Amino acid sequence: MVRALAAYASKPEESRGRLYPEPEHAMRSPFQRDRDRIIHSTAFRRLTHKTQVFVYHEGDHYRTRLTHSLEVAQIARTIARALGLDEDLAETLALAHDLGHTPFGHAGEEALDAEMAPWGGFSHNDQTLRVLTLLERRYAGFDGLNLTWETLEGIVKHNGPLRGPGIARPVPPTIAEYDRRHPLGLGSFAGGEAQVAALADDIAYNNHDIDDGLRAGLFPVADLDPVPLVGPVFGEVARQYPGIEEPRLIHESIRRLIDHMVADLLAETRSRLAASGARSADDLRALKAPVAAFSAAMRQNDRALKAFLFERMYRHERVNRMSDEAKRVVRDLFLRFLARPELMPAEWRQLAAGPGDPGTARVAADYLAGMTDRFALDEHRRLSDI
Repeated sequence: MVRALAAYASKPEESRGRLYPEPEHAMRSPFQRDRDRIIHSTAFRRLTHKTQVFVYHEGDHYRTRLTHSLEVAQIARTIARALGLDEDLAETLALAHDLGHTPFGHAGEEALDAEMAPWGGFSHNDQTLRVLTLLERRYAGFDGLNLTWETLEGIVKHNGPLRGPGIARPVPPTIAEYDRRHPLGLGSFAGGEAQVAALADDIAYNNHDIDDGLRAGLFPVADLDPVPLVGPVFGEVARQYPGIEEPRLIHESIRRLIDHMVADLLAETRSRLAASGARSADDLRALKAPVAAFSAAMRQNDRALKAFLFERMYRHERVNRMSDEAKRVVRDLFLRFLARPELMPAEWRQLAAGPGDPGTARVAADYLAGMTDRFALDEHRRLSDI
């Protein structure tokens, strides 16, 4: 069944197109083609063995970047459908948003950013655009995946505008360069689908990190009692099902938490949409604030949960220990490749310049960022013997 899109949705037939023009497909919309190109990309497959908080050898049941991206996509599609937005574009953005992440989650990114500081640093959002426009080399007519303007705009504005009042940070280099060739309107908010995908990301990782943290024994269920919304929901489930086994308690509570957050997001966003009077996707972009948002009360709950997870999970001694090891591996690999580019595979080596050269640093960062956790550990072990 074909669903009519709202006036403010991104219409596939009104897409601003691709950097390299291509004929339209007879069976798929431009946004469906974008989604399919992402799913078939090498970078997407690698997400299977890239972790968020835990390195892979801690266990097979913790979420990876791939499972996280799929969960974000499911939530984003639900919200987009309820709001009359284009589900395919929302799904595309959700599936693509983590493609630029390094191995070992945020620890890997911090280490690579520090080593790349002399050459502009490293940002996973900038790296995602590099993957999508440069590093995927599959098509005969162009580098990258040649995605639509709407998809690339949503990717680079995942966290909001990149230029404008109050934004002091420079635009990352790859985004700045691409914007010169194919302007992405970096001073405005993204369309509604991108805003929804960004909040679906928040909903997914907050709630699923609770699940992973409990599963790993980093904190017990009882410690969630004082956390707003979370504690009451766990308590409600425990009262409704006396004596429930802990795995069922956790799953039932988390599904309810996700439902609460999605319902709040829909109510607040519908209110903002009505007040905005927006009649097109560009009307949403022109607003001074995002139209997709949580209520003030839910934003407060979200901050409280993030603070709990930061203290009890992301800064847990076990996680810190693994993070320190991950940073050491990333740092050692980068410095080796920078000093001896011949250690990289031929297809990367031929892109590098001499030892210590800025061009070599960029190639080393690209190669290293694409590694999975397992491959990075194996490569570090192998090169340590040389």
